[in-house]
Amino acid sequence: MKRGTLLIDLFIIVLGGLFFITGIGGVRLFDWDEINFAESAREMVLTGDWFNVQINFESFWEKPPLFIWMQALSMKLFGVNEFAARFPNAIMGIITLLVLFHIGKSTKDTRFGILWAGLYAISFLPFFYFKSGIIDPWFNLFIFLGIYFFSRYSDPPAAGMRLRHAALSGLFTGLGVLTKGPVAFLIFALTFFVWLCFRKFRLAFRWKDVGAYLLMLAFAGGAWFLALAASGHGEVIKDFIDYQIRLFETKDAGHGGFLLYHFVILLFGVTPASFFALSSFRFKALQHEVESRTAGLFRWMMVSLWVVLILFTIVRTKIVHYSSFCYFPITFLGAWAVSEIMDGRLRFRWWHKALLIATSAFYGLVLTGITLFDKFKDRIAPMVDDPFAVSCMEASSEWKGFEPFVGALLIGATIWFCVSFTRRKSLGSWLPLAAGNLLFAMTAILCAVPEVEKYSQASAVDFYVERQGEDCYVQPAYFKSYAQYFYTQRQPQNRCDDFEWLSRGPIDKPCYFVVKDIPSDVERLRADVPDAEFLYRRSGFQFFVRKGPADEADAAPDDAQQGQIE
Repeated sequence: MKRGTLLIDLFIIVLGGLFFITGIGGVRLFDWDEINFAESAREMVLTGDWFNVQINFESFWEKPPLFIWMQALSMKLFGVNEFAARFPNAIMGIITLLVLFHIGKSTKDTRFGILWAGLYAISFLPFFYFKSGIIDPWFNLFIFLGIYFFSRYSDPPAAGMRLRHAALSGLFTGLGVLTKGPVAFLIFALTFFVWLCFRKFRLAFRWKDVGAYLLMLAFAGGAWFLALAASGHGEVIKDFIDYQIRLFETKDAGHGGFLLYHFVILLFGVTPASFFALSSFRFKALQHEVESRTAGLFRWMMVSLWVVLILFTIVRTKIVHYSSFCYFPITFLGAWAVSEIMDGRLRFRWWHKALLIATSAFYGLVLTGITLFDKFKDRIAPMVDDPFAVSCMEASSEWKGFEPFVGALLIGATIWFCVSFTRRKSLGSWLPLAAGNLLFAMTAILCAVPEVEKYSQASAVDFYVERQGEDCYVQPAYFKSYAQYFYTQRQPQNRCDDFEWLSRGPIDKPCYFVVKDIPSDVERLRADVPDAEFLYRRSGFQFFVRKGPADEADAAPDDAQQGQIE
């Protein structure tokens, strides 16, 4: 490896560590997904059962274990905390940038590798995901590598390495299955099928390559499922498959969205890469491309982008990270378009500049608006119909004071880039934009997100933290949450979630009820739990306790109730 390449690798590792690891423990995990996965990892460490994924010490059939294993290992190193839950994704951020640089370098040239990795790093949503505790950064990279190595398999100049590329494609697709489920293979298979249609089903292959792909896919993606079946946990596999089907057929509560939801999220969330990528959709985009390897990967990225966009447009549940695989093809297409602009084959058009400046202005104004929210919330509250949202507004934030200047700096850096890149189409022209985007993203994560959390879940999480070490039950009423598990550090003996028994049965220890500060919900709780004592209300939530009978003999549950507890 050349010295220049090593220096770029070192630069990526140092900056990646600085930006992705810094601050990942500074804000609490968010319901549902972050806390969901972290709780499964905590229970894995607590019980020592590394084979079964659990929530509330019961089998959790929605996700396979690979990412949970990573978080559990991190918790063994750093303890059970937010830093440990997010650390695997911070490391994945560094790995992803290294992978993109080297694939870009080998596909086209060093400049293209830098552009691809750089655009991925400074685009907003990809940056935020590497500082989260959700599955998708690992899942997406595995799918991408599965598609990439198959693109190498289909590349005639690489015919001598077909067996290796087929095996690697199967391995990474299988790891994607072991991370999040069969949707990894579905995305690969649909991408391959659509690509094959454009090729008029012309593909030279050998059966031994097919065998190598399937063997590695089964080994990496199927071993855990086979082990579940062999150990008598076949019902977990059935529940898992049923859940995957439901995601396509139904809309999860609170996760609906309009038809073009993912198009809008990707266009304005993966900026600046997304705006340049628009230029790659023009007719005969590859007419000037002389490198067949670049043109080949271009086609695979374009196909995979549309496959995922259409697939998750069909899926009724709309969640931001469902289309997050698209960060790879979008940043590739954006880097390709920027490279073409720098070589004079495409133009840096007025609408590129307009979109960049308008979007940066929007983000900058949003950050400024959030910092001023406390000053205007009394005027806003009467216009809000949701009583829970109005109650959450009672929280108070504490800002450092410099945040609006960061928003202004983002706008200024974007304008500076538009002017300088018009004059000199060089990598150096990107430095102001990169610095502005990274500074803005870090400010949002380190300063804005902790303050926003105060208006959403903070009072409930504070209450859960206060219950750590107390032998008690904690039960959210009428809303779904995983926070009470992780932040009370729930133990197996306190895992009862039977609301009927906790609210009216002969409980053997105190039970705390957490209800959203909505009048109808509070009245419902008072009716369902008539002997509950009101503790206090705070920004969005009310808290109650049911102490249970004083006589311990009477408090002991019968055999049926004991089974519900255990």
